[in-house]
Amino acid sequence: MNGELAFPEPKTVDEAASILRAGGLCAFPTETVYGLGADATNADAVLSIYETKGRPRFNPLIIHCADLAMAETLAVFSPAARKVAALWPGPLTLVLPARPGNGLADVATAGLDTVAIRIPDHPVALELLRAVGRPLAAPSANPSGRLSPTTAYQVRLGFAGRVPVLDGGPCRAGVESTIIRVEGDRLIQLRSGAMARADIELALGAVVELAEKDAAIAAPGMLLSHYAPEALMRLDTEPRDGEAYLAFGAAAAFEGPVRNLSPSGDLKEAARNLFAMLHELDAEGRKVIAVAPIPDEGLGEAINDRLQRAAAPRG
Repeated sequence: MNGELAFPEPKTVDEAASILRAGGLCAFPTETVYGLGADATNADAVLSIYETKGRPRFNPLIIHCADLAMAETLAVFSPAARKVAALWPGPLTLVLPARPGNGLADVATAGLDTVAIRIPDHPVALELLRAVGRPLAAPSANPSGRLSPTTAYQVRLGFAGRVPVLDGGPCRAGVESTIIRVEGDRLIQLRSGAMARADIELALGAVVELAEKDAAIAAPGMLLSHYAPEALMRLDTEPRDGEAYLAFGAAAAFEGPVRNLSPSGDLKEAARNLFAMLHELDAEGRKVIAVAPIPDEGLGEAINDRLQRAAAPRG
């Protein structure tokens, strides 16, 4: 990690807020993963996110807000959207019609007439948003397509020390937010995530539909190949000689490198460990990671989504 920081590494929330108000980038913790933050009203700052990550410009960013009042200045909330927003703060992003004249840089929404918005459930993130006083565009703080970071160290490693990081400790959820698009009274899941679809349905007493697999990109995390380690991935399988193994639940003995997402079969523990353990196996230099089957229910939906995108052919 021998990069040069344009701004000094922040030790406090106020120092990180100063970087962001000055148009710089600063990574910060949320309950899901670390985000690469920039002032969402500053086009040059938002462009720096795309350039630093190597992110396609057609892939919109999630805008993080301090509270509902800030969110309402950016998006139009229907009665249905307000009902879903009652689940904030939390690992849930809503895709809503953009409010005209909301002040967001056009590049932050990739020129769409919608905006992806959320209120994070993390004390450091909320304190930072209040200190900046502006919405923050904040995709995961990693090179585009690679594993999302759940610690400040992983951010520094991913960007070779070129991005200042506000360290808030390990992220407790470990996978990104669930993304729901609100269309009239319909709720459509664009990306599974740390808030399980079944839990959303139970809380709201409403059905959450699944987006068509070939749906146009309207939110982050919809690219086929994404969240990938350096190693190739083989899913729902036993490991072969020379491979690493990402296990789940009771696992047979294996002599190679092994990480177990949850020996007890707890999906919440597995989600929390997913990216961290893939980072660890990647660091050991194995070319292939075999992955045990994961139940496709509850948070398993999000875990399997990330694994399938990680294993997809890479362009």
